Amino acid sequence: MNGGVTAQNLAAAGHDLSLWGLFLQADLVVKAVMIGLLLASVWVWAIVFEKWTTMRRVNRAADAFEDKFWSGGSLEDLYRSEGERPTHPMASVFGSGMREWSRAADMGLTGALAMTGMKERADRAMNVAINREMDGLERWMTFLASVGSVGPFIGLFGTVWGIMNSFSAIAGMNNTNLAVVAPGIAEALFATAIGLVAAIPAVLAYNKINTDLARFTGRLEGFSTEFGAILSRQADEAPAAPSPNSPPRQPAQV
Repeated sequence: MNGGVTAQNLAAAGHDLSLWGLFLQADLVVKAVMIGLLLASVWVWAIVFEKWTTMRRVNRAADAFEDKFWSGGSLEDLYRSEGERPTHPMASVFGSGMREWSRAADMGLTGALAMTGMKERADRAMNVAINREMDGLERWMTFLASVGSVGPFIGLFGTVWGIMNSFSAIAGMNNTNLAVVAPGIAEALFATAIGLVAAIPAVLAYNKINTDLARFTGRLEGFSTEFGAILSRQADEAPAAPSPNSPPRQPAQV
């Protein structure tokens, strides 16, 4: 095998046990494993930072939106200011429901059956919006899970490969002295260490971010249910088609 541990470099440069020295003395396959794991680790931290900032942003935006939603007034005004061109998930869910209400008004639908159909369409539209928004927020979560579960095994592969090369070189020297054996073994185990460095943060980050995403999903679903109930009450109070001149009223702050 080219590069890596040989009888010559075990006897010469094999005693450099610094991290950089272990990397330089590694076999090409082991080097590829190390580099791949290091790149995965960097990408894991980039994803963690992106998810952390995104979750803070959408939660702050949801807090501000709910304050406006429950402040009282016209939902039509809120829809024009935030629902038509939503910039965060909760506004998108709200806009999806309001669009169905507006379509019912534009089509001049009347009667209890028409109102029931409008409410069902609004519920479906909001559920679709929730799924679409959560798909965007869950981007790269599969990568975190994959690095967390596969990273140690990739590092172990590099270790096994390095130990095989070390034993071959040691056999060629006919010398089992610890000073000869230790550098090659340390070099091989370094790959497993890098695998753990990549996998442990990925697992911890995945569990934390997944919990935050589940909590935010519940928040969107709760808002969708409350907003659907408001539309239902408005429809029951006005059996005729909802008029653009009489938009649904915004609930009072509780």
